[in-house]
Amino acid sequence: MASTSEIRRRIGSVRQTQKITHAMYLISQAKLRKAKQELDNTRPYFQALQTEIGRVFNADSTIESRYLIPADPNAKPLPGVPACLLITADKGLAGAYNQNVIRQGQQLMAEHPGTALYVVGEYGRRWFAQRGVPVEKSFLYTAQNPTLDRARHIAELLLDRFDAGEINSIWIIYTDMKNGLEATVHQAQVMPLHRERFHAATAATAGDAVYEFVPSAKAVLDNAARSCLTGYIYSALVDSFCSEQSARMTAMNAADQNAEELLKDLSIQFNRARQAAITQEITEVSAGERAQRSKKEKEG
Repeated sequence: MASTSEIRRRIGSVRQTQKITHAMYLISQAKLRKAKQELDNTRPYFQALQTEIGRVFNADSTIESRYLIPADPNAKPLPGVPACLLITADKGLAGAYNQNVIRQGQQLMAEHPGTALYVVGEYGRRWFAQRGVPVEKSFLYTAQNPTLDRARHIAELLLDRFDAGEINSIWIIYTDMKNGLEATVHQAQVMPLHRERFHAATAATAGDAVYEFVPSAKAVLDNAARSCLTGYIYSALVDSFCSEQSARMTAMNAADQNAEELLKDLSIQFNRARQAAITQEITEVSAGERAQRSKKEKEG
């Protein structure tokens, strides 16, 4: 059995660790609340963009754009290779958050050989580098501060390659927090855009007056589609960040509960060790007293 001093040191160590995990829980909680608010503040803009695309479809239901999947299923495929934007965290301590995203990315690359990989998050960069997996571009800024400017930078880089014919589709793999409770890995093709994405907007604007688009409906559609990609990427960055904080809160809460259980066990061990030490001392005193009494009786 460990001595009382050893158990006391372990109790102190566990309590210090518990303070850290609790602080990380509170920090993640604050970051989650802030990120959700920022996302809610930007949603109206991107919802308005989808509404305008719906109006374009109402004005010309047969309109075509390189940013839309062709209505003709037999259309010639675009040149280039698929591109995958994979969003991870900057660090671990978030349960299976990072591994789930990476596993989904590996599956996509297995299904589409030659996929150009783009990574957000230090964890993902290191994971692929350690295994020799080529990364087309890793965005060096932190995943801890998703902003619209960063989403726009990523979108412009991908769109430049898409317009140049180097990539023929853009996929995003990220973690989405459904209903604010359950986080699941989500995979979506965000370029070319599916027409089905805008069915609701098209139906909602069907009764509106027909607009005249300047310089043309196609130019408006192309510009709105590019902006929509920025919105999808920004939403994915914020959703991933929120999911990461939720996963970290869950992990830190579990660590805190485990620390409580460990402290209970250590307290029991400490009390037993202390009682054993007290019992040993009493036994030694009693034995000494009996020895002294026996000695005096023999001398007497």
